[in-house]
Amino acid sequence: MNKNTAILIFANSAEKDAALKPLQSRSLFKTLNSDVISCAQKTGLPYFHYSEDEQVGLTFGDRFTNAIQSIFDKGFKSVIAIGNDTPHLKAKHILKTKQKLETHQCVLGPSKDGGFYLMGLNRSHFNTEAFLKLPWQTKHLSRSVFKILQSNNTSTYFLEQLVDIDSKKDIKYILDSFKSFSKTLKTLLIALIGLDKTIYSNYILSLQRVTIQNPHNKGSPFI
Repeated sequence: MNKNTAILIFANSAEKDAALKPLQSRSLFKTLNSDVISCAQKTGLPYFHYSEDEQVGLTFGDRFTNAIQSIFDKGFKSVIAIGNDTPHLKAKHILKTKQKLETHQCVLGPSKDGGFYLMGLNRSHFNTEAFLKLPWQTKHLSRSVFKILQSNNTSTYFLEQLVDIDSKKDIKYILDSFKSFSKTLKTLLIALIGLDKTIYSNYILSLQRVTIQNPHNKGSPFI
């Protein structure tokens, strides 16, 4: 096994996520886990899925920090940590992170909600004490991470911003985008926000027609 870079999938089981998160759908989280594992497999990189059974610690910060440290303890030089709630995450984002970690100390994929959907770290720049002090699972996470990176002059590469699924509002945002993700997940998301499939298909077609009629519009189509 190549011990250069490993992927850490830090995601609870479908049963655990359905019990803890606002979107209480076991089918949704089962599909999200399946999709993110498939994404990791497409990269060809070794990966480890840490569900609640493998996580150690009382808080999210404890568990996430310990999970990353355990991957480094296996002998890997770099870790790319991802979750299961970003449908638009692709293998290309992970492979680009691996490439950028060769010239940067850190790679971050920012989420629209103020967190990160991906974090790539080199072992030589992993500080457990600083990690534990971060305001995990809050909207202040990005700001706190930026401050630490700036104060330490850490060379950081930023990927494109993507959207995590935390609420029905996020689901609508994801469905309205023109980025691709699995058909199984799309069907589940449409059902979760209570939209009839035919109505939604007609809605998407109407957006596409407007986009074609306004080829120079680089923002959201205007209806």
